[in-house]
Amino acid sequence: MDTSFPSTTIAQRLASVRNSMTAAAQAAGRDPASVTLVAVSKFHPLHSVQEALAAHQCVFGENRVQEAATKFPNLRAAHPNLRLHLIGGLQTNKAREAVRIADMIESLDRPALVDAIARAADAEGRLPDLLVEVNTGDEPQKFGVPREQADGFIRLCVQRFGASLRGLMCIPPAQQDPVPHFQLLRSMAHTHGLPVLSMGMSADFEQAIAQGATLVRVGSAIFGPRPTLA
Repeated sequence: MDTSFPSTTIAQRLASVRNSMTAAAQAAGRDPASVTLVAVSKFHPLHSVQEALAAHQCVFGENRVQEAATKFPNLRAAHPNLRLHLIGGLQTNKAREAVRIADMIESLDRPALVDAIARAADAEGRLPDLLVEVNTGDEPQKFGVPREQADGFIRLCVQRFGASLRGLMCIPPAQQDPVPHFQLLRSMAHTHGLPVLSMGMSADFEQAIAQGATLVRVGSAIFGPRPTLA
């Protein structure tokens, strides 16, 4: 999908992505309502989020806790349906603020983070929905629990968090066919009885929907190229 769109608005791009999602779900024999769009607004300014909200997008994904904390808390009063997903690798020292502001944390990947989130939930009196991030390509530079450790780690998370452990997330290797990775994640989720599959981004969300994704994380196809950071 072309993600440059110099002459289109965020609302128009959202409509295009939603139409593509609907077509992909219908082609797979699925109810389009079974797939939720997470608009990945990381590094994009507040006004871009506000444009998306005006176009009835209410689920957003951010990588960095500090950035999310500057954008979203003040929007909730006017937008009670807003939901914030934290989708980037999470440091343990950011766990308490993550628990405070997020509706879902998609990046559980190690026991130390499990412990930090459990302590933060006790301190804050709330626990977001949680996903385990699986490093399906076993890429050393990426976050996510390695494949061979995933089953044991998922069981640990279920024991600690119960029904708040909702499912799994993955980011397939950039230069590989994503479909086998989506199939692996689907199989793992089925084994553990987990209903949520967060998989698929701007370039491959239609393939992910065909393989059972319930959340797709789309950024550049909605917000355009990522801004250059200073």
